[in-house]
Amino acid sequence: MFSDYRFTVAERLMRYVRIDTQSDPQATGFPSTEKQKDLSRLLVDELKAIGISDAEMDEWGYVFATIPSNTDKKVPVICFCAHVDTAPDCSGKDVKPIVHQNYDGNDIVLPDDPAQVITTKEHPYLLKKNGEDIITASGTTLLGADDKAGVAVIMDFANFLVTHPALKHGKIRILFTPDEEVGRGVNKLDMQKLAADFGYTLDGGERGSLEYENFSADGVTITFHGISAHPGDAKDKMVNAIKVASSFIDSLPKEQLSPETTEGRYGFVHPVHMEGIAEKMTLQFIIRDHITAKLEAYENFLRELVEETLKKFPGARAEFEVKEQYRNMVEILNENPRVVEYAREAIQRAGCTLVSEPIRGGTDGARLSFMGLPCPNIFTGEMALHGKHEYVSVQDMQKSVETLVHLVGVCEERS
Repeated sequence: MFSDYRFTVAERLMRYVRIDTQSDPQATGFPSTEKQKDLSRLLVDELKAIGISDAEMDEWGYVFATIPSNTDKKVPVICFCAHVDTAPDCSGKDVKPIVHQNYDGNDIVLPDDPAQVITTKEHPYLLKKNGEDIITASGTTLLGADDKAGVAVIMDFANFLVTHPALKHGKIRILFTPDEEVGRGVNKLDMQKLAADFGYTLDGGERGSLEYENFSADGVTITFHGISAHPGDAKDKMVNAIKVASSFIDSLPKEQLSPETTEGRYGFVHPVHMEGIAEKMTLQFIIRDHITAKLEAYENFLRELVEETLKKFPGARAEFEVKEQYRNMVEILNENPRVVEYAREAIQRAGCTLVSEPIRGGTDGARLSFMGLPCPNIFTGEMALHGKHEYVSVQDMQKSVETLVHLVGVCEERS
């Protein structure tokens, strides 16, 4: 089926990553940066060029498109989704992608900053990519394969279906979202307009991976209030909120409950932002665990630490706020097993070894699942995310395209 097809996924990725789409967690508008729409507009134009006439971008930057059904069967409507923004953690401006053809298995030195070396020791998955074509950035930026590899995979998949009308499939909806990296990817999404029965995000890593469990997540904001006084006349008056907050941070566990000390199914409490002055300090935490009920226990643990800290600083006080962020999609997918089963079958038909591990994070699919669209996550090959060592295998992306083609075929066959 693919022997006569010229994949376009690599050239699409090379084009997309050059467009700066970094999102901004401190911005209040939606999308958080208008430049994300630059890529979204391009995708609409390319979808129309492929032959998908209803492609459009709405006021919020969401891209919608439809590949009509070509079968007489009643087949569920499938949505394929990827996000256009890149992470705030590392610059996404002036990305210069490089293709390392026929990768030889050695460490990859990035030319614009030779101190940036993608080593096989730190990235053992590279050892499986010997002989493949690896795309990296040049050493001064991230690559943006997260999630422009997913965008490119969906675009190439759409191109395949339009150019291979003999493959029977149901109605397919394409969705590209902004602001996933700052946790707002579906905040403005019109689910009625999307009108799909289930979906798949294309935002996974290793070839063959299918992710249908993720962290449940809350955000916690702790505000410490001190007592301000002129430092020249502060004795027995001032309570410095900076010192209160610092004492609290220092009381966090050193050997557990943190991202740097946990893996697998172990959750964590993680300070991500700290700002303020002597009178008032605000701390922001993310709280994560695969078991939703554990979030409350972690939050109560933080409350106790706050109380213990305040005992050390008479006159100080604190506010404690919890906001739900997202929940473990497995709670929904267990009620919709066919969604995972179809993807498993498609991955195997594409000749890949199935890899299934819980995500230590979240995707748009987690929130979509609780919004009525069961939505696991499929691999694209994107690796070493959010940093200058990010890379992706061209062959992994091509296998992802093949998987989507097989998936719509499986769904049509089973209907």
